[in-house]
Amino acid sequence: VRGYGGGVIGRYSELADEFPNVAHFHTVRVNQPAGLFYTSETMRFFCDLWDRYGSGLTNFHGSTGDIILLGTVTDNLEPLATILSMNGFDLGGSGSAMRTPSCCVGPARCEWSMIDTLDIAYDLTQEFQDELHRPAFPYKYKIKVVGCPIDCNAAIARADCSIIGTWKGPIEIDQDRVRDYAKKGMNIQEEIVNLWPGKCITWDGNNLTINNDDCRHCMHCIANLSGALKTKPPFGATILIGAKAPFVIGATLSWVVVPFMEMKPPYQEIKDLHRKWWEWWSEYGKNRERIGELILRRGMREFLEISELEPAPEMVKEPRRDPFFFWKEGDLEGKPWEKWLK
Repeated sequence: VRGYGGGVIGRYSELADEFPNVAHFHTVRVNQPAGLFYTSETMRFFCDLWDRYGSGLTNFHGSTGDIILLGTVTDNLEPLATILSMNGFDLGGSGSAMRTPSCCVGPARCEWSMIDTLDIAYDLTQEFQDELHRPAFPYKYKIKVVGCPIDCNAAIARADCSIIGTWKGPIEIDQDRVRDYAKKGMNIQEEIVNLWPGKCITWDGNNLTINNDDCRHCMHCIANLSGALKTKPPFGATILIGAKAPFVIGATLSWVVVPFMEMKPPYQEIKDLHRKWWEWWSEYGKNRERIGELILRRGMREFLEISELEPAPEMVKEPRRDPFFFWKEGDLEGKPWEKWLK
């Protein structure tokens, strides 16, 4: 499509002479609305459009997001893109570019959401149009936004940058509702206390107590005692980097780089971070190397330096493994390690 470097995955048959009806079978990616909300009129528009310009096969949605329109020919692409644009839709991301940002339903339908996932995804989509439509990265880059650590979009496993809503205040407890759960048959000790990774909850049979200083914000208790526990502000987001499916190396979960960031319009802090990351990645990344793989190859120290971020305990991905090596030229002069051995 003229003016775009992505959005269409071209597929051509090597047996076009024998099977002319499938000489082309291109896939078109269309940027989905934030939270995947549609009117029935919009759904009919897409079905009618694809019956006219494509095979009629659709996928709502691809694993990244995007409305997937399966199967069309080259001559139909320009008129199709024009009609989509006239009706308020745009092509999505494909290739070595920023892929279409996606998010959970957030505050539109979920009482647990602590950030406006819909607005963040929309704002980042508008901000990074050039990175979305004109592939210039070493490989793909995905942004996913979720409103709480339940992570309905599986951002922590699938996104190069995961933006996950979180909180800083204490967890509010409605003791009467907790007791009601117990009366209805829930074993609070076994199902809540013993399964809590932070070991910060106690239950004496009548009252639930939470040591908020040891809380790991996983939301296990809040999800299982829905309505009885509630997060308190200030609200913000944890920013993580580097999740991916297997390719150059095995599958990886994303890595905390900013434990807490306020997420208020115009979201300038997260936008500035992305530009720093992309500049570094474009400079040092190998072909088809995700940004998380580059961090593993060149080290978290260098990544934090270009990000202008300070190390934090939350960044330690595995116990007994320190990812930060801040040795610089001259650090070893005079055998400084001797003082540690005394």
